[in-house]
Amino acid sequence: MDIPHRLSFKKLSVVLTNVTAVLFDLDGTLIDSGLNFQILRSKLGWPAGVDLLAYLAELPSAKQRAEAERAIHDFEMAGAASSTWMPGAQALLETLAEAGIVTGIVTRNTRAAFDVCRQRLSIPPIDVITREDAPAKPDPTGLLNLAAKFSVLPESAIYVGDYIYDLQAATAAGMRSCLYDPSGTASFADQADMTIRHFGELTIALKL
Repeated sequence: MDIPHRLSFKKLSVVLTNVTAVLFDLDGTLIDSGLNFQILRSKLGWPAGVDLLAYLAELPSAKQRAEAERAIHDFEMAGAASSTWMPGAQALLETLAEAGIVTGIVTRNTRAAFDVCRQRLSIPPIDVITREDAPAKPDPTGLLNLAAKFSVLPESAIYVGDYIYDLQAATAAGMRSCLYDPSGTASFADQADMTIRHFGELTIALKL
């Protein structure tokens, strides 16, 4: 396999051993929905950089929350309808399945959006926790619930994501974190246990 970039590890001896489950973020990690959340914030008239779900929960009226929820839902569904696989993601899931390593997804997306992605991209059967099932990341509950369902200790799992909330959730859950950073420019990369720029690097790290 052609691996175009070098691995970057903070804890080499830890990251490479005793991984029995690999959990993933969805959008920006396994799939690309082309979502630009700053455009959505501007459309909603919300401040730049705010956590959309946290800001939504703090809106003062039920009417405002309902209108914002509809806008967010429509935005996510449109992205899901045009979603594509991230390079190497589909092959990685197949490799993990062949190796007998448990996989799952914990996403801030809705289940409806995931279902559109699943049908569009023929995502194989996989356990998914959405924001309807557990508090949204960086809360670690979804990661811990999925590990418990798999009867996997958190320290035996690694969570792969592209955003700082993914790293924070993994740390809070007692899991190792893997930052998927194709551009190599993430400002928060130092918070990850492991950083990759291509999924082939993860197969090497797991010795698959």
